[in-house]
Amino acid sequence: MKTILNYFFRGMLIILPVTATIYLIYSVLIWMNDLFNNLLFSWFKYEIPGLGIITGFVLITLFGFMMTRTFAKPIVFLFEKLMTKTPFVNIVYSSLKDLTEAFVGDKKKFTKPVYVEFSEPAGMKRFGFITEESLEHYGLKEEVAVYCPHSYNFSGNLYIVPRDKITPIKTDTTNFMRFIVSGGVTKIHS
Repeated sequence: MKTILNYFFRGMLIILPVTATIYLIYSVLIWMNDLFNNLLFSWFKYEIPGLGIITGFVLITLFGFMMTRTFAKPIVFLFEKLMTKTPFVNIVYSSLKDLTEAFVGDKKKFTKPVYVEFSEPAGMKRFGFITEESLEHYGLKEEVAVYCPHSYNFSGNLYIVPRDKITPIKTDTTNFMRFIVSGGVTKIHS
């Protein structure tokens, strides 16, 4: 019985991550396909598999292209001003915009991997990314902001840490984030 359970768990090690990844990708693609099909092609009586996905990709790419042109900059500026001046909406919009830009925008933030040493419990360290080098506008001259993602979750904590308690780590930031989010299971490749 122990041998059978051993084989079962070895099978699960392969099947679970593969099927969960496939299911997640499949769910997102189906959702995106249905969304764009219902929005744009509900009048069309034939169903073409993947039409919504292709349409969504093309529309988002065209929108991104148009928004980088000079004629669209005032429109973007007015839209962002409206979003940031509207109560409650400004919190959600600003947070999501900043988070998105931290990963894919011109203002990428997760580029300085470090480990932080805590005094309690003695010797405890935590991996994270410096997201802000200067906190002088808060009256904190010798501290930096370090974001420490949680493992197996899309959340984390922001710590304000004295500079002398952080140690930079020279590594690929993508692999470093993968290492943290996986709970230290994924190996960091140089």
